[in-house]
Amino acid sequence: MPPDFDVQECVRRVSGGDLVAAGELVEHLQPLVRRWVRNHLPRRESEEDLMQEVFLKLLQKLGSYQARAGVPFEHWVSRLAVRTCLDALRAERSRPEWRMADLGDGEREWLDYLMHRQAGVPEERDVEAKAIVTRLMERLSAPDRLVLTLLDLEERSTLEIAQMTGWSRPMVKMRAMRARRKLREVAVQLKLNPF
Repeated sequence: MPPDFDVQECVRRVSGGDLVAAGELVEHLQPLVRRWVRNHLPRRESEEDLMQEVFLKLLQKLGSYQARAGVPFEHWVSRLAVRTCLDALRAERSRPEWRMADLGDGEREWLDYLMHRQAGVPEERDVEAKAIVTRLMERLSAPDRLVLTLLDLEERSTLEIAQMTGWSRPMVKMRAMRARRKLREVAVQLKLNPF
């Protein structure tokens, strides 16, 4: 897409039934939607399947989109993508149990570091740290995972999260506080049940 791509004009054309414009809009939004889906992807969902679902919803609901001054179209799309991922997370009911014995050496080191912060930072930084955070987050409910991902991993403001999810700002703060407490409980439980 050219850097001067006019999103609003393209949306207008798509609303008028222009299939070429629909393809251009999807192509323009694909990198953004891929990033949002990757950040909120349920374990059992395919990235491509979830992206396709986001784009289908986008085209179905485009008639309800109303442009607002100072609010980019991409903001509306981000809310749609996050809500689609949240719906998929809600549908994911059962979670397999895992134990300390299931963790690799690097993951155990990171878990010890995160819980006690006494030892030095483990040498295996990126892969092992991401793996233990992913494992711990998997044990949380869909809304808890979502709020921690948006707030702590993506460093979004409570206002942005409220706009994306439809929750109030106090609810975002309360969910984050409870989710962090549950995350600590999951880590403690894991340490207490090594096998």
